[in-house]
Amino acid sequence: MSVDLIFKIAAVGIIVAVLNQLLIKSGRDEQAMLTTLAGLIVVLGVIVREVSRLFDTIKSVFGL
Repeated sequence: MSVDLIFKIAAVGIIVAVLNQLLIKSGRDEQAMLTTLAGLIVVLGVIVREVSRLFDTIKSVFGL
C-alpha cells in the first residue's frame, strides 16, 4: 500500500466528515447520511481497484 493511497483515502474521509458536520448542523441529517455512504462507496471502490491490481501483479509474477 502506497502513501499516495493512504492520502487519497484520508482526503475522502476528511471531506466527508466536514460535509457531514455541515449538513447535520443545518438540519439535513438524511443528506449527511447519504454523503457518508457516498464517501464509503468511493473509498471501497479505490480499495477494490488496488486489490485487483495486487492480484494482477501476483498472477503475473507466478505466471498464472
